[in-house]
Amino acid sequence: MAQVEATTERIIAADAETVFDTLADYSGARAKLLPEHFSEYEVREGGDGEGTLVHWKLQATSKRVRDCLLEVTEPTDGQLVEKDRNSSMVTTWTVTPAGEGSAKVVVTSVWTGATGIGGFFERTFAPKGLGRIYDAVLAKLAAEVEKG
Repeated sequence: MAQVEATTERIIAADAETVFDTLADYSGARAKLLPEHFSEYEVREGGDGEGTLVHWKLQATSKRVRDCLLEVTEPTDGQLVEKDRNSSMVTTWTVTPAGEGSAKVVVTSVWTGATGIGGFFERTFAPKGLGRIYDAVLAKLAAEVEKG
């Protein structure tokens, strides 16, 4: 079983602290950042960074919907880690300063892929599809924090 990985990054014209705080605000801002691929968004515990438990359904393709129940931790400054209780998927959001008034956001998801021909297609196409979804999230994040 191979690891599948999808990574997307973006430079955002806002300071790293503002960007991180917006991403960590699961009870407020985060729901506004999600494109149409996400549904049934619900904060079940916490709501701000570490200790949050959040649920959503992610429609990765027309046929594939993941039911995600994510535990959020903050292992280091500027990092949010979302571990899915329903699968092997772990998504890490890393926000670092990128010069005066800018931040670099890198989002990486890794999971254990399927085997056989299904696994081949998953490793080939899933990272691109998830990358497009995360591009949309990062574009909405930029629009949210850059208007300040």
